[in-house]
Amino acid sequence: MKGPLFYSKILLFGEYGIIKDSKGLSIPYNFYNGALKTDENPSQEAINSNESLKKFVSYLKEINEELVTFDIEVLAQDVKAGMYFDSSIPQGYGVGSSGALVAAIYDKYAHDKITVLENLTREKLLKLKVIFSEMESFFHGKSSGLDPLNSYLSIPILINSKDNIEATGIPAQQSEGKGAVFLLDSGITGETAPMVHIFMENMKQEGFRSMLKDQFIKHTDACVDDFLKGDVKSLFKNTKQLSKVVLNHFKPMIPQQFHELWKKGIETNEYYLKLCGSGGGGYILGFTEDITVAQKSLKDYKLEVVYNF
Repeated sequence: MKGPLFYSKILLFGEYGIIKDSKGLSIPYNFYNGALKTDENPSQEAINSNESLKKFVSYLKEINEELVTFDIEVLAQDVKAGMYFDSSIPQGYGVGSSGALVAAIYDKYAHDKITVLENLTREKLLKLKVIFSEMESFFHGKSSGLDPLNSYLSIPILINSKDNIEATGIPAQQSEGKGAVFLLDSGITGETAPMVHIFMENMKQEGFRSMLKDQFIKHTDACVDDFLKGDVKSLFKNTKQLSKVVLNHFKPMIPQQFHELWKKGIETNEYYLKLCGSGGGGYILGFTEDITVAQKSLKDYKLEVVYNF
């Protein structure tokens, strides 16, 4: 048995901000994917994944039935028969490993599921987001539901606010373009829950809250607008500001050994770094007006280009 593929995602803009109603923009990233599978001779990874699925099944049994119901008996049988999630999506890297799994389970086992093929009204998108938020909370403690939504629909999603999301188109890539969005591998696995905890603790301080509103969210919203309009010049100006704000106010989310690298990008304008997901490790997102310059400057690191301007 092998189910359909579900892809990883990248939240280009909006990490942490969307918790407090900033805009956000999430795009599918087809480089990584996962599918539900059973094997005759499962690997240790498959066995571990299957163990995790057993716990997930118990969790799904308790989920609010008015929200969503599953064919739990069939799901439990499949898991008992050794089903696991076969995934190339790195865990703890901010590219949505649990989101793809949630999307795959919903796709195969949910009753009355909302499909990609129907007219996706705002109501349907929000309903899906709420369902996925409940499902993914098993892995994260608190989930916005956006990662599974992106993975399930495999289309870019624009977050205007908590209750206002829409499928969107993004400007076509310029394959010959010098400008690029890239992923930088920190080589460290990040944990979402502790990072979100630090953020929530910081939110108790008046100063942090006003910085979030007046600086972080302001620049995040501007970046989303610039990106969708294809205003590259303004986008880099705002991304630089965002990179500064993150370096000054989100230091715990940036692995220690990247503080200098982060600063160097801002000072030289060769690239600007920002968090990819909750931070603490995993991937760091980079924006550059000239990818060859950035590659030279970051030659000791593994870069993956995800979008060309």
